[in-house]
Amino acid sequence: MAIWNQLGLQDAASPVMEQMTFFHDHTMLIVTMITVLVGYLLASLLPNTYINRNLLEGQTLETIWTILPAITLIFIALPSLRLLYLLDEIHQPAITLKTIGHQWYWSYEYSDFSLTEFDSYMIPINEMNPNSFRLLDVDNRIVLPINIDIRILITAADVLHSWAMPAFGIKADATPGRLNQVAANITRTGLFFGQCSEICGANHSFMPIVVEACPHSVFIKWMTKMMQEL
Repeated sequence: MAIWNQLGLQDAASPVMEQMTFFHDHTMLIVTMITVLVGYLLASLLPNTYINRNLLEGQTLETIWTILPAITLIFIALPSLRLLYLLDEIHQPAITLKTIGHQWYWSYEYSDFSLTEFDSYMIPINEMNPNSFRLLDVDNRIVLPINIDIRILITAADVLHSWAMPAFGIKADATPGRLNQVAANITRTGLFFGQCSEICGANHSFMPIVVEACPHSVFIKWMTKMMQEL
């Protein structure tokens, strides 16, 4: 999860988020180099009160400052396109999780396991345990196994919502009457927190998302218990 006053992105918990982090660092390096170069040139020109008449019309100079930005954009565009196609890559999922946004809570369905479904509400402050996270913890967490391809189907029952899990590199709109699909492969165990990222009404800020990533054996035990309670 995020840390107070933290700069940058959350620690990656999926291969896609790792690639997003690499792309962010790659792009920021290029932007920093451009900023330093342009700043240096501007600073060096400020005290100069003379005009170089040879620079008023120079085809060579025009060609150079047209080609160099084009090359720079290529170094940004190629990794960006690679990441874009990686996000759209379709795998053979082992588990399908359906996410439905409501005003103002989430409901989840494990369609592969006898339609196991439950609602997930934020825990009110007066009902929280000392170890709970204020405005982030929920009464029913999503439980998912690690190192396995997961398909997440996202929709809404009333208005626009957005299911966002920064550590997985996932943010997809939940649109009424439409199914959006994203893929996830969680690489490490732990608790991961997200939020609805589309303004959906008065309690938009109070419908968090909590994913509990666990080994396969723990997930099977949890799912067996859930199915027995149906």
